[in-house]
Amino acid sequence: MRVITGAARGRKLLEPEGMAVRPTTDMVKEAMFNIIQFDIEGRRVLDLFAGTGQLGIEALSRGAAEAVFCDESRQAVKLVRANLERCGLKGRVEQTDSIAYLSRAGKFDLVFLDPPYDTNLLEKALEAIRNVDILNDGGIIVCESRSDKPMPEPEAPYRKALSRRYGKVALTVYKKEP
Repeated sequence: MRVITGAARGRKLLEPEGMAVRPTTDMVKEAMFNIIQFDIEGRRVLDLFAGTGQLGIEALSRGAAEAVFCDESRQAVKLVRANLERCGLKGRVEQTDSIAYLSRAGKFDLVFLDPPYDTNLLEKALEAIRNVDILNDGGIIVCESRSDKPMPEPEAPYRKALSRRYGKVALTVYKKEP
């Protein structure tokens, strides 16, 4: 696992031991960032269910103005902090329940949602984001899920911009219309 491009390009990231955290593969991460490459610079980013922090770190490396990393696991939070330090980047790291955090999160331009697969956390997070309205106009939500999992159709002002499959993984991008 490494940072693909930007200020921290090529830096290897620490990975978790065991299977409690499932990092996004480099292939899927590269595809994800190719999709949103022009929507990162100067943006405020939320890496919800951060795990290793690699999605938010990649965004910071590519010029995001700020990144907040949220995970309830103490081990994950330590890993995110270590990976930020390893890359020479700064971000705010919160150890808290991710869904509860959304009610006090503030506004973001880009949100990464990559929760554990066999939970309903993705649906809960999408609903909370809509209800709390944490996304700025023109903002983007990038979801990673199993490719066989149907993703919900959003209500206005949100729309599903695209959905792509990469083997057993699917990426779904939602946008908030101005």
